[in-house]
Amino acid sequence: MDVFWCTLLLLLHFHTTDGVQCFSRFVPSSLTCEGVIGEVDQDTCCLNPKYGFMSENGGCHSCGPPTWTSWSDWSQCTTLCGEGVRLRRRSCYGISQSACATGDKLQAEACNGTCCDGEGWSPWSDWSACSVSCGEGVKHRKRKCSAQQECVLACPGDSEETQACPVLTCPDHGGWSVWADWSECSGTCIHHQGNVPTRVRRRSCSSPPPSVQPPGDGCPGDSVHTQQCTELPNCAVDGGWGPWSDPGPCSVSCGEGLQLSHRSCDQPPTQYGGRYCDGPSTRTSVCKSPCPVPSFWTGWSEWSECSGTCLPDEGRPPQRTRQRLCITPGGSGTCEGPTHESGPCPGLDYCKVHGSWGPWSAFSACPVTCGVGLQTSTRSCNSPAPKHGGQRCPGDTSRFQMCNTQHQCPVDGVWSEWSPWEPCQDVYEPDESINCENLGGTQSRQRYCLHRALGGAACPLEPLSETRVCYDVDGCYVKGQWAGWEPWSQCKPPCGAGSKRSRKAWCKPDFKDYSLTIGLREEPATFFGEPVVDCGPPATREKAKCVNVPPCE
Repeated sequence: MDVFWCTLLLLLHFHTTDGVQCFSRFVPSSLTCEGVIGEVDQDTCCLNPKYGFMSENGGCHSCGPPTWTSWSDWSQCTTLCGEGVRLRRRSCYGISQSACATGDKLQAEACNGTCCDGEGWSPWSDWSACSVSCGEGVKHRKRKCSAQQECVLACPGDSEETQACPVLTCPDHGGWSVWADWSECSGTCIHHQGNVPTRVRRRSCSSPPPSVQPPGDGCPGDSVHTQQCTELPNCAVDGGWGPWSDPGPCSVSCGEGLQLSHRSCDQPPTQYGGRYCDGPSTRTSVCKSPCPVPSFWTGWSEWSECSGTCLPDEGRPPQRTRQRLCITPGGSGTCEGPTHESGPCPGLDYCKVHGSWGPWSAFSACPVTCGVGLQTSTRSCNSPAPKHGGQRCPGDTSRFQMCNTQHQCPVDGVWSEWSPWEPCQDVYEPDESINCENLGGTQSRQRYCLHRALGGAACPLEPLSETRVCYDVDGCYVKGQWAGWEPWSQCKPPCGAGSKRSRKAWCKPDFKDYSLTIGLREEPATFFGEPVVDCGPPATREKAKCVNVPPCE
């Protein structure tokens, strides 16, 4: 319980007001931050122990409790041949890394390079053919290093050699000069019959000209390039009258009337800004019959220009109009029907509608129940939406803002290291000593689920304690015999000058009077403690300097 409250107070009161960049994920395997939330003070970011933050001095830091990463793999030996060291590392991450102050971040152990026994270089290959048939060329040859992949430095020198080839005179092949500037277009506009003006540019086979001896190749391709001037406007086409039509029927069935003839401005029609035909499009001739003459209409005029250039999605489309006259030969009377007529314009496309943003939505609810998170607001390009080739809305469809619940997030538990093994005790009489007696006992060790707070997840379902059977041989006199050397210790310190390692002769104790198993289940016995082993003369110890140790960072 004391551990729990100390950890909780540590997390809640580790105080700083400096602004940091807050992230929603800390990745222990790479010690990096992912999922940026925004800039807040460190206390607010670390309301959630799964978050990470990046301060101005760089590097990602975890908001969680202090934890060691796993040890890295051992590095390659620091030397290819002879004695060196290999290293492995681990890092401590989390708030208050002082909790990791007692552990090692770097370990070193002695090693020997293996490359001196490699077979080295293979024989040189034959020289290759010359790289050119004339002029200055090179030829090359190669060899391979047969040592192991990580030991290529055991092969000194180059893996490839080059050598100049004999020099022969090369022919000069022709080369094109740069293209001259384009000429002026052969006309100023594109004729309506499809005749498009052209322009040309030229080049010569003179950079360089082909040599005569030895003969060089001429230049491939054309010396003249012709291009149509498609960017020119169309030539204006003035309208021309077609032939008059035959006179129509007389406007009256009797008396004096009019006959109407018409002609069209379509031979050719007016195009590309040309002038419309001068003169009237209709004419009348007098026709007579012996009866009273009523009023009559002339023919309709040509349609007027359209009132617009495109069709709107809503509202009245563009219109065009035409007129006619009421002819009254007797000076009085009226004509039935309208004098003006309106109609839709043919061949128009819909007007382009450029998109415009609708209003921003309200920000979403805060997506987290503790710590800080990001709320989202969206908008749509629908006021109006782009249509008929109109432009889309510029800008983003989403925006974000930070929300703070002001609540500390639960802290998940983390297993502590195993405690040392407790003394070996009698199974039935724990207070009775079994030291130096051939009596089996038991001993145990424990570990604790640390840092859990505020309803966080418990440690993974694994044992809290371990028990094993044992003999208490601490300080007991035991005969032994010399059995070689114990393993070398690691290099201390693991970096810098003065690093050393040591080992001592192994006086192997003789436990022949003890059974190697204990109890009815015949569990393997452990000999607990440091016995006084008698192997004769005092044990010898060796010390050695660790070489090729890298400097401390």
